[in-house]
Amino acid sequence: MKVRELSHSDRNSVYSITPERTMMDAVRKLVHHNIGALPVLNESGEKLLGIITERDVLRFCASQNLSLMEKTPVGDIMTTEVFVGTMDDDIESVMRTMTQRRIRHLPIIEDGRFADIISIGDVVKAKLEQSSEENSYLRKYVSGTGS
Repeated sequence: MKVRELSHSDRNSVYSITPERTMMDAVRKLVHHNIGALPVLNESGEKLLGIITERDVLRFCASQNLSLMEKTPVGDIMTTEVFVGTMDDDIESVMRTMTQRRIRHLPIIEDGRFADIISIGDVVKAKLEQSSEENSYLRKYVSGTGS
């Protein structure tokens, strides 16, 4: 199975933020949409500049005066060394990358542009569905009812 198969079909359903927005804007967006990460994109929404995650927010809160959340731009806090995937990556390799790098969100790049972001939950769900289908096929094969 490829990332393309579990990618969000509607690019507009992917939430993102620009680097000049504040940390408070990022927190509000994360909470409102019940998500754990926001890709940080340029104004056109095509170039991935970084990612802001719940962990980044917690690190900021632990090290700064919370009143700075209204003033501090996301670009000052975001993670800029971002691991990315492509639409043609195998789910197994994506899962391995996410596990080894201890990340829960992986931006997806296609033709040099930001295309999507997938979470470890998306990957686990896809693997469970794949396993369920394989189990069903094998049961039918073993029982002689499969084709």
